[in-house]
Amino acid sequence: MAAPSGSVNWEEFAQFQELLKVIRTSDDRIVYKLNTKVLTASFVGKIDASQTCKQIYGSLMAALASRNRVIKNCIAQTSEVVKNLQEERENNLDNLMLLKQLRKEQTKLKWMQSELNVEEIVKDKGWKVFNKRCQIHFKPPKNE
Repeated sequence: MAAPSGSVNWEEFAQFQELLKVIRTSDDRIVYKLNTKVLTASFVGKIDASQTCKQIYGSLMAALASRNRVIKNCIAQTSEVVKNLQEERENNLDNLMLLKQLRKEQTKLKWMQSELNVEEIVKDKGWKVFNKRCQIHFKPPKNE
């Protein structure tokens, strides 16, 4: 599933996580897709496993690119907010509300950066299942 076409609300981390949960469903369902579409030897001839694996590969690549784009965009935007708050903080050291906001944004930024690690785990899990079921039917291009 691709990311929603509208802008992502990166200001609220809970909404950010919910969006990632939604767009990660394609990888979460890969085992089901592969078991129902790349069937066992008893179904040989009834389904084009090569074409099916190629389609699943395409959807995996699109989902991965979409999630990476969303995560990196949110990290970039939050990093900019942190940078601006740090500059304000340097000019106004006595403002405790500003310090509190800065710490909140820094924490959110760390959480978003940790989602890159989660994304790597999700990606590895999906590719292991894909390779196990499709290795004889489809070879991904070398450059990807």
